[in-house]
Amino acid sequence: MIQIKNLHKSFASIQALKGITVDIAEGELFGFIGPDGAGKTTLFRILTSLMLADQGSAIVANLDVVNDYKELRTILGYMPGKFSLYQDLSVEENLNFFAGIFNTTLKENYELIKPIYHQIEPFKKRRAGALSGGMKQKLALSCALIHKPKVLFLDEPTTGVDAVSRKEFWEMLQSLKKMGITIIVSTPYMDEAALCDRIALIQKGELLDIDKPEHIISRYSHFLYGVKADKMYELVKYLRVHPLAESAYLFGEYVHFASKDDLEIEVLKEELEQANLEDVEIVRLDANIEDSFMDLMQKAEKGEQL
Repeated sequence: MIQIKNLHKSFASIQALKGITVDIAEGELFGFIGPDGAGKTTLFRILTSLMLADQGSAIVANLDVVNDYKELRTILGYMPGKFSLYQDLSVEENLNFFAGIFNTTLKENYELIKPIYHQIEPFKKRRAGALSGGMKQKLALSCALIHKPKVLFLDEPTTGVDAVSRKEFWEMLQSLKKMGITIIVSTPYMDEAALCDRIALIQKGELLDIDKPEHIISRYSHFLYGVKADKMYELVKYLRVHPLAESAYLFGEYVHFASKDDLEIEVLKEELEQANLEDVEIVRLDANIEDSFMDLMQKAEKGEQL
């Protein structure tokens, strides 16, 4: 469905994209996972014909994003990261407006958006600017779907919404996927990676890895421990200079300590206590997608082969 080849984009001295190449299958729920500034929004703007790349090409649904942009825009749905609907129009007026742009009606495609729209339909007379974050999200998605697009681009759709709304949103995406819509989503939330069919980990405009989330995690090769103590800042500093340290990062209540070799927990605990750390607790961990991302990012910074 989507073929991206060697895309480059720079803004003055900043390289936003550095040779992005990836193929995305029809009907796939594909995620670009990375922090703010990784290049996700720039990539989405190029793929939706809103921006020109400096180099490379992109084909979406057999249409070139540059030469066929007029036709392409009729079959795309795009939900930008920032809420961009008309704040002074009501929910219903926004939907009718976007339906009219694509020469369709709310009634004609109501069944497509019904699972999403029915949650905000009781507020259809309310101005969009007065909606909560979760309801704005549902309205924006309904407007992006009103013309029954073949490909749906969602740029950080769950940023700034509550945990319940995030969960509901991803359930809606799974339902849309069953309808045959190809969905491309970007997110800085690593936990959302597991909800995609495949993901591309992206950092500083470069792809670190592309695969199913579980396959990326399976390639994590270090021994991983969760460590906590009374002085977490001092703990991180100590672990980062440990002779066997690959990395040490704060993850919630624990420091995730990646070791080059298998360690005896009691030996490490005694070592930390001798360094004047108290209430030391150490557990063995299985890597998650965030551990894999941090490992790949560290390798990229060192110039190691990914």
